[in-house]
Amino acid sequence: MKTRPSLRMRGVSLIELMIALAIGTLLVLGLVEVFAASRVSYQLSEGMSRVQENGRFAVDYLQRDIRMAGHFGCVNDQAHARQDPAGLSTTFAATPASGLLFGVSIQGYEALDTEPGKTVTLSETPTTNGINWTPALPVDIADKITDRVNGSDIIVLRYLAPEGVPVTSIGGTAAEPIFNFDASRWDVLRSGVANPGLFAVADCMSAAVFQAAGGGATDGANGIIAVGGTATAPNNVVAFSKVFTPGQATLFRAESVVYYVGLNDEGEPSLYRLRFVAEPGETIDSQKEELVEGIENMQMLYGQDREIDPTKSPSGYIEQLETANGIQASATPTPADAWRRVGSVQVGLVGVSPDRAAAMQAGTANELMAMGVKFAAPNDGRYRTAYQSTLALRNRLYGN
Repeated sequence: MKTRPSLRMRGVSLIELMIALAIGTLLVLGLVEVFAASRVSYQLSEGMSRVQENGRFAVDYLQRDIRMAGHFGCVNDQAHARQDPAGLSTTFAATPASGLLFGVSIQGYEALDTEPGKTVTLSETPTTNGINWTPALPVDIADKITDRVNGSDIIVLRYLAPEGVPVTSIGGTAAEPIFNFDASRWDVLRSGVANPGLFAVADCMSAAVFQAAGGGATDGANGIIAVGGTATAPNNVVAFSKVFTPGQATLFRAESVVYYVGLNDEGEPSLYRLRFVAEPGETIDSQKEELVEGIENMQMLYGQDREIDPTKSPSGYIEQLETANGIQASATPTPADAWRRVGSVQVGLVGVSPDRAAAMQAGTANELMAMGVKFAAPNDGRYRTAYQSTLALRNRLYGN
């Protein structure tokens, strides 16, 4: 009987194995390279989209409030200031420690060494609560924004809300009048504020800003706003002195806000808005809102009217761009007169992505510029870009 010879065992040689391993390694390295490139591209795209979105929101917030500066009813604060006596009055102290200086509708504060031509160094860990602004920050504002980022400009805006309600009748006394309005329009007057206490009444001749009386004298839900005396409204230290006529006067909510760049609870820079508030009969308080994250720096220039003499009417031609310090220094004869001739604001914002976006961002500091200021960015891999916008104070156009 013949037996079949056993077949010889066959396998992979060492050389074949090494070739297969080499090919597999090349394929894996290629996949890793593709993945890494995709990841970098995704991070850059995500960083750019977040910064662009934040920049749009920040400019929109600033635009809406800056455009309202100077709004005091039928005519603006420039026109009221031209009257003798002045058409705009308040029941607050002339130099209040409360942020209620409604005689100055707009005022900026320039961070030290941030004028055009300077270089500002951005930091991964920004410092806060400095004193380096010109003009110097008022104590009442500085004490409420201790999270402010050094090297970023600050702007204060005061105005009457865009919507008001007509006064239907007036009671009370000359010093403490009671204004009545259609109670169904209370939500229009308060504009989302739960219990406002800062109001103004205005017609085409004059405007008066005041705090509403507490103790039940003011009842917005029933269409009653009462001007408080010193006993019922602690912020009213000057007597109410204007006379208004029902059917011709309008009630508005009064706004006093501060825009600045501050650090949030996570230590990241954001655009903030501080609003001064006072409920009827209560002392002045403030509400701080984080509006937009990822805003690292804010720079501003102010367009001044060609005619800066306060004894003459504004020309309506805005041509002189100045820093806040430059406007303050051009007082004619007072800083308030100089700020009343500001007709536009140029805003420059530096936005930063919340996370690392791309290593290519390192070393591009010389390309980052806003309002003539160069920014030296840290080598932290985050995406940064600058946004600029020119905003007109529409209530001061053509010196109306």
